[in-house]
Parts: sequence; C-alpha cells; structure tokens
Amino acid sequence: MNPAPVEIEFSLGLLLVCVLLIPLAIAGLALINTGLGRSRSAAHAMTMSLCAVAVAILAYFFFGFSVQENGIATPLHHSGFLPPRGMFDSFAGTAVLFGCFGAALASLIPLGATADRWRLGAALVSTLILAGWIYPVFPRVIFDVLFLKPGYNALLDRGGSGFINVTAGLSALSVAWLLGPRHGKYFPNGMPAAIPAHNGVFVLFGCMLAWVGWLGLNSAGAILYDGGSGTPVAPSALVMINTTFAACASALASAATTRIRFRRPDASLIANGWMAGLVASSAGCATLKPATAILTGIVAGVIVVLSVELFELYLKVDDPCGSVSVHAVAGLWGLFAAGIFSGSRAQFLAQLVGIATLLGLIFPMTYGLNWLLTRFLPFRVSIDGERQGLDLHELGADAYPEFVVHADEFLQR
Repeated sequence: MNPAPVEIEFSLGLLLVCVLLIPLAIAGLALINTGLGRSRSAAHAMTMSLCAVAVAILAYFFFGFSVQENGIATPLHHSGFLPPRGMFDSFAGTAVLFGCFGAALASLIPLGATADRWRLGAALVSTLILAGWIYPVFPRVIFDVLFLKPGYNALLDRGGSGFINVTAGLSALSVAWLLGPRHGKYFPNGMPAAIPAHNGVFVLFGCMLAWVGWLGLNSAGAILYDGGSGTPVAPSALVMINTTFAACASALASAATTRIRFRRPDASLIANGWMAGLVASSAGCATLKPATAILTGIVAGVIVVLSVELFELYLKVDDPCGSVSVHAVAGLWGLFAAGIFSGSRAQFLAQLVGIATLLGLIFPMTYGLNWLLTRFLPFRVSIDGERQGLDLHELGADAYPEFVVHADEFLQR
C-alpha cells in the first residue's frame, strides 16, 4: 500500500531536518583537525577546512552526482544551469543535498592526516578530485555494477562507513604517504617523537558536535536507503540509539585500552575512540541491535588505539589526527561488523565484496590520482614554511599572535 501524502510530507520533513544536522559533524571534524595540529597552523587548518568544504560541495553538485547516477561527468547532471523547479521539494533533491554534505565531510578527513605540511592550493585540487570523482565512484560501482542483478544482497552502508569514511580515509593514507612525515616527527633511530595536540578542548568539543551531526547523518542515510516509505520514526529512533551506544562504548574502550597500555587514559585517543565508534556505527546503524552496536563500538575503540600505534610506529605514517585509523580502519570494521551481525551469509558476502572494492579499486585509484597530481603541483610546503608555520607562511597571520607558538622539534634532525 502506498503511503499517504501526509506521511510522505512528514517523512520528507524529518529527512530534511536530519540532513541539516550533518554540518555539525563537519564543524566538529574541523575543530578536531585544528586542535590536534600545531598551534602555528591553527588558522590555516580552519581556513583549509572551510575552503575544502566549499570545493567539495560544488564539485559533487556539478560533477559528482552525475558520476554517481549516470557513470559520466556532465555539468549539473541536468540540462541548463539550474536544476528543475521543485526538485528540492522531493526525496531526490534532498538526496543530492545529503550527497553534498557527505562529500564535504569526506573532504576534511585527508586534512587531518596531512596537518601542518599540505599546501592549501594542492589540498583544494585534491579535494576536487575526491568529491568530483573518487567519492561518487564507489556507490556507482557497488550499487549499479556489482549488485545490478536481482537477488543479490546490496551493500549495507546506511550512514557511509564505506562510501564516506573509508573512501576518504584511504585518500588520507595516500596523501600522507606521498607527503611524508613532518620534520622532527621521527628521530634518527626511527622512533616517533610525541607532538601533542595544541588544544585538547577543541578536540573534545569537536567530538560533541560530531555526535549530533552523526545522528543526522545516519538517520538521513537510513531514511534515504528505505526510499522514503513514510514510516521513518521507529527506524530513526533505533539509528540514534545505535549511533550513540557505539560511540559511548568505543570511547570507554579506548580509555581502558590507553589506561592499560600507557598507565593513564589519553585524551586524544579517547576522542579518536569516540569518533571511531560513530564511524563504525554508520554501516549497520539501522539494522544492528543495541547490544551488537555496543559490541561494534567496543571493538572499534580498541582497534583504533592499536591502529594509530601501528601506522605511526611501524609503518612510519605521520597522521597527526589519526584520520586513517578513525575513518579507514574503523570504517572497514563497521562494514565487516554489519555483515557479521546481520545473521545472513549473503549479506556478509556482500559486505566482503564492498570491502574488497574499497581496498582493490578505490585505494589504488586515489593513490594513483594523487601521485599523478604531485607530478604537476607541489604538495608539501618547504621546511622553512613548516618551521615558520602555515599560518604565517600561507596566510600571513598567526592564529595566536600574542603567544609563542614555535618549539625546538626541528633541532632533532
């Protein structure tokens, strides 16, 4: 039976409210990236975040949505400069807005892994490629190519563990590898130096904003995935419960893990744990039970701490914000967990296909495109620019002009 017009209108209104919460997740992630970086690059980090969001939204609207829906890049995916009248009074129009905000959120993830050393211009060109091509390619391939035949289970990824977080997390890993570590990060014997976050309050407040934004992200994704059936209230309540439970469990698991490993809880890793729980919850937020959401969060909180150590200590990937671990690793776990707890072998296989596509197609693609970009555009600031700080070097003004923001980490080499 078709839903009544009143039910459809209510469902569309609820969807729009949820979508409009997503910018809070974007603001939270920008604050986290800024707080975990150096103080002499704080204004640059926020400026880069704002510019990257602007590029990502426009790139997705003009090109990315067309790639996602049609497999080709045509301006505006509609004839003419403006979309058809009334488009944004429908689920389809709100889905475009959801995609724009998802691209904006994805654009901030590589910025965290490359903090304090990535040129603004290069970052924006890379964001253009991410939002206009890489970000929409995965849903196009996974939903319209691999699972085109009837009877196949589609990938379970309501809020974007895979198509937002893992895609951007793998892009973050690619660019961090291409840039190399910050000067002074590693001693001559290969051991990493501790470069603490310059503002832990920014980081923790960013987590709170991201929580509210993620409630909207996962709820909107669940409503859109169900096609606007007109009965979104119960699924949205379950989505919010699962999202919150996973984040809480993950933060506490990270606190316990750092307490055991380092003899005291680590604030930045607890923040990473909170974010990892949000990311891991996104795939199965509408299908998990609260108990399995808590279990998903616990595992995410443990693996994010171990993953940060693995990338920093053994793989020599300098990721100041833990972006690769939080978004790529926890996102992969979220996809995997959604398959495990679905109770369906077919769904579990579908999740494995999605993970294999991300690692086998999206990662080589994003690495290759960014590597090609480095051949034409310098990615990294000079050592003098890094020593001076990106605020002065690229913007001409410090975020904290009345404070000393330079340390002696460059003397380690």
